Amino acid sequence: MTQNAGIIQKSQQTAITNETKKPASIKDYIRAYESEIAKALPSVMTPERFTRIALSAVSNTPELAECTKASFLGALMNAAQLGLEPNTPLGQAYLIPFKNHKKGVTECSFQMGYKGLIDLAYRSGEVSIVQAHTVYANDDFEYELGLDPVLKHKPAAGNRGHAIAYYAMFKLVNGGYGFHVMSREDVDALAKRYSKAYSSGPWVSNFDEMAKKTVLKAALKYAPMKSDFARATVSDETSVRIDAETGEILPLQAEYELLDEEPEVEQQA
Repeated sequence: MTQNAGIIQKSQQTAITNETKKPASIKDYIRAYESEIAKALPSVMTPERFTRIALSAVSNTPELAECTKASFLGALMNAAQLGLEPNTPLGQAYLIPFKNHKKGVTECSFQMGYKGLIDLAYRSGEVSIVQAHTVYANDDFEYELGLDPVLKHKPAAGNRGHAIAYYAMFKLVNGGYGFHVMSREDVDALAKRYSKAYSSGPWVSNFDEMAKKTVLKAALKYAPMKSDFARATVSDETSVRIDAETGEILPLQAEYELLDEEPEVEQQA
């Protein structure tokens, strides 16, 4: 065997060895990126627990295993960075597989649930109360904008009818407050326009929950809160990409910002 042939054979053997070391499945990738996930997690959750939750999500939703590795890891990393549990009964966040017809592949979308958004708001330390509610046709509901905004909601005692609107309100620790109201039609139109996973996942199984999140984001967008919380809300339904050479997690800019209207906010001395 010539020296060059020996070098080529050794290179081929090294390549084969490296190839066998590469993660072969989504679950393998979760384990391979455990250290990166651990670095991203805030103190509210341990790396071991988050890894178990991620593996369970793939087991319970087999379609996630069909997603591109980059999109799945990106969505998973978003959940890790926010310290939100994806695809659990807590409803904090979701990893949702969807068909990217332009690319001809299945990709993974990260979406916060309204409970996750509420958790992040309380974690900011800026709010004392934050809530989101559904308004039904038979409820007594009134709201008014202007210099003296009004928000009144008295749920019907019996049959409440069908959902007609959603609202979110917050009260800051300094006494300021604000709210935002959206009709069901407005929420539906916004979701159809901007959500990549509108036809699957929680938008189908729990529309009211996702509607509450939508109106919460609108209400909290202009609340005078810390920049960390603002960055967290922008992370919803965005993805990150993985550098193929370094394995570094590279966040992408948000595809859109939810609504331009400012909610009515009153600051109290």
